Amino acid sequence: MSILIGTDTKIIVQGLTGSEGTKHATRMLASGAQVVGGVNPRKAGTTVQIGGVELPIFGTVAEAIAETGADTSVVFVPPAFAKAAVVEAVEAGIPLCVVITEGIPVKDSAEFWALAKSKGGATRIIGPNCPGVISPGKSNAGIIPATITGPGPIGLVSKSGTLTYQMMFELADIGISTAVGIGGDPIIGTTHIDALAAFEADPETKAIVMIGEIGGDAEERAAEFIRQNVTKPVVAYVAGFTAPEGKTMGHAGAIVSGSAGTAQAKKAALEAAGVKVGRTPSETAALMREVFAS
Repeated sequence: MSILIGTDTKIIVQGLTGSEGTKHATRMLASGAQVVGGVNPRKAGTTVQIGGVELPIFGTVAEAIAETGADTSVVFVPPAFAKAAVVEAVEAGIPLCVVITEGIPVKDSAEFWALAKSKGGATRIIGPNCPGVISPGKSNAGIIPATITGPGPIGLVSKSGTLTYQMMFELADIGISTAVGIGGDPIIGTTHIDALAAFEADPETKAIVMIGEIGGDAEERAAEFIRQNVTKPVVAYVAGFTAPEGKTMGHAGAIVSGSAGTAQAKKAALEAAGVKVGRTPSETAALMREVFAS
């Protein structure tokens, strides 16, 4: 079992015929994911060869779902057109929409998030500005390299793409059930709390790594959720311990206001909830190894 995606997941790529869509669809297919088609209104009715597989191009997400049974879309559409792409996916009722695109205006993200919410959450959005989600050996929706690690009992949720990859590598000796890169923008479709709840309910996941960063209060809210709802061991890392005071760092969401949102404040909140917090990714991985050793 895994969260969000699995061996039966059928993926379409919005923007498949662009350079990024082509490159990462090739990687997804190579990792064993079922990529079943793409969406590009200007090239509807054609096919493309991706990774040795001939994939159909549809004019709309609704057509792609009707023809292929797709349940997941990965969006590689440029920022100016990304909102329209996500709105189309939500309107079509696709269960999972993974928005890789970075640089989407916050107003646009707010509008497509609100649309998904108004429809009862029938479409779960991952991102935007995220690396996607991978369940090693099962499926891969996004840009996370599939060769870093194999399947295992650790669930990973992270704001940072590169730190997702590093933590997967650091814990490759144990393995990952699912890694979810939620993105670091101010408005995202899936939060730490959403992923924590899914990992808590997943019998394959035995322990959880949570990676946050300075700015906002998402990690503090996640700490309170862990204290009240999560029974599995959780270790965490908060990027930004060495960030200079008064500077806006990293992702668009990493804005620190006074003492709120600092790495130290987040560390204190997490530790108060029983979470072990490392000061570096390697130290965090070592803490997780201690969990399994005990």
